[in-house]
Amino acid sequence: MSTINNKEFKDVKDDVFIDKLEKVDTFSDEQAELDNIETTAASKAAWLIAMTVSIGGFLFGYDTGYISSVLVTIGTSLGHELSTSEQELVTSLTSGGALVGAVFAGLVADKYGRKMPIYAACVVFVIGTLLQAAAFHLPQFAIGRFVVGLGVGSAACICPLFIAEISPMRYRGRMVAFNNMSVTLGQLIASGIGAGFAHVKGDGWRATVAIGGAPPIILAVLLYFCPESPRQLVAHGRMELAEACLLKIYPTSTTQMRQAKIRSIEASIHEQTGSMADESLWKTSKRIFTTPATARAVFTACAIMAISQLGGFNTLMYYSATLFGLVGFSNATAVAIVVSGTNFLFSIVNLVLVDRFGRRAILKVTVLGMAICMLIAAVSFHYIPINAKTLELTSDVTGWPAIMVLICIICYVAFLSSGVATIAWIGTELIPTEVRAVGTMLNTVTCWSTNIIISSTFLSMMKGLTPVTCQSKRLRTRNPRGIDAKPGEAIRSGEIERPWRRRGLALYVSLYSTSWFNPLHLCFHFLN
Repeated sequence: MSTINNKEFKDVKDDVFIDKLEKVDTFSDEQAELDNIETTAASKAAWLIAMTVSIGGFLFGYDTGYISSVLVTIGTSLGHELSTSEQELVTSLTSGGALVGAVFAGLVADKYGRKMPIYAACVVFVIGTLLQAAAFHLPQFAIGRFVVGLGVGSAACICPLFIAEISPMRYRGRMVAFNNMSVTLGQLIASGIGAGFAHVKGDGWRATVAIGGAPPIILAVLLYFCPESPRQLVAHGRMELAEACLLKIYPTSTTQMRQAKIRSIEASIHEQTGSMADESLWKTSKRIFTTPATARAVFTACAIMAISQLGGFNTLMYYSATLFGLVGFSNATAVAIVVSGTNFLFSIVNLVLVDRFGRRAILKVTVLGMAICMLIAAVSFHYIPINAKTLELTSDVTGWPAIMVLICIICYVAFLSSGVATIAWIGTELIPTEVRAVGTMLNTVTCWSTNIIISSTFLSMMKGLTPVTCQSKRLRTRNPRGIDAKPGEAIRSGEIERPWRRRGLALYVSLYSTSWFNPLHLCFHFLN
């Protein structure tokens, strides 16, 4: 009897062992298929989808870029000359609208997909543009700026997320960086058009604004032909469409590869959320703050975004023509094109280098360069003959200090655009899949809330700046280059080391002002 029981036990044990081996073999096969699909070449369709969605980034850039020239040329078109506070109001209202738009987009992105918020953004872009172009009074123009901001925030929140989810792993950094390049292209074109219409007397600025109504219509038409994100399709049970989408992205992949990819997406969704579609926003948001690894990932992404905004670059986008007019350049709107052009060119540099050298290495070099450039610009401002109280030149000859300020600002923009300006948006890849939409929303909210502070205070700070204090910021982040768009899973499984226990990224942003921590305010410290 004992012999029989031992034999049965041995048979059961062998069966269990065989089952485990089969599961291991199955997992190994699926992992091999996943690895193989990521080694296949990215299709032209994937790049075309990324380029189409990046039109949203172009709109972001254009609608935040033209205000610099408009503030200089608008004159009395709204009934009177705009005061400093009114200029800050119409500038910051776009950031305020973007904050609201980002929250809206983040709330609906998981339930209704990535395309719907972009369609909504296109509609409000057109409405806001019409309100501004037809405005003859400040309130209507201000409302138009706020409405456009709704579209800017929605596009800024969803477009990088959408591109990240349709991008093959090897090309994800470059494809998301392409969206940022589109932002800088929009800013460059806005500066160029603004400079062109600056010589048109009267209402030339209206044409600059009105031109911004065409790209959202183009985006809405082209977006119709783009598939939804594969992750969204799987999350809502649309497996056939998900496979069709993967076939467009990986045209040389086999059916087994695509099925393995779908199973991987499906498993990650069910493992992390149980039922992604049924989970409430409160539970998703709560997970961000109650799960330490998730909280650190979201905090790191948001901190990098905050530094990119508090670095002061957007003051150049909003007030560059005003700033260069202040230091003595006769054609300030044309000089502002140089800044936008530098921003665009070096966003291409980031596009080329980001996946080759990694995020951390690029950040460490470029942020230090930004700080050095601002220090030299601050010293140069000391030698420009400006009345500290009226902010007017006391001499027609500015000489080398004005040229040095321009050179330093150009170098500052080059460092920023090739580094933190782009990587701040790629930071969404740090956020685990199950909270990515809400985490991306928080990241974008961080962008626009800090942007509001900068845009609504800069001109006033120029007239009443307090002494500067210096402080340094050390931030830990990891380099997710070459990791699939599910870093939270890899961290929890031990596949990669917890990044916050490693030697982190040293962001040597040592030159902050007490006035909202904006380094550009350093340039005016020596005026007092």
